[in-house]
Amino acid sequence: MAFANSDPTGGSSDLSGVRAVKLLIAGGFGVGKTTLVTAVSEIKPLRTEERLSSLGAGVDDLTGVERKTTTTVAVVFGRITINPEVVLYLFGTPGQDRFWFMWKELSVGALGAVVLADTRRLSDSFGSIDFFESRGIPFIVAVNCFEGAVVYDEDEVRQALDIDGHVPVQLCDARNRDSSKRVLVGLLEHLMTVATTGSH
Repeated sequence: MAFANSDPTGGSSDLSGVRAVKLLIAGGFGVGKTTLVTAVSEIKPLRTEERLSSLGAGVDDLTGVERKTTTTVAVVFGRITINPEVVLYLFGTPGQDRFWFMWKELSVGALGAVVLADTRRLSDSFGSIDFFESRGIPFIVAVNCFEGAVVYDEDEVRQALDIDGHVPVQLCDARNRDSSKRVLVGLLEHLMTVATTGSH
């Protein structure tokens, strides 16, 4: 698969022979996007977080994430070097509806995305799925298995989210480095399949 023509700014650059691959980590508010990027990044992630305040109480739905104290207001950025020629740039998107205006810019140059889901709030995933489907950006769904949440199998999640059979679904623990790496491997494998078959 050709990974060229994707750099962190959304433009084209070969970075002196290094192919930059831009990937998005998306999903609803409090689903674990920052946690996943932090778990796998080889650098200290750039985080644009603010503390939740009473001003957002009527705007941000904290159902299921009552202990959450901060929120990403722009982007969380991390990096993984696959080999000397390929570097992954990970962009965690903001989850609240009021920051969705940023998604269009963040998606420029992205080769693919992970839609991180929480089975306690699966409906929060619909917006992300619709966004990537409408723009033809290949994606996979990774279910972050929170403690105390009911664990469903991949087919049940696929049916609940009404996604096509060719879109991979996998379970993960966003806090765990190896589990989060398997999510990214799953996305890269899906991108190679898309490049071969032409299906998103």
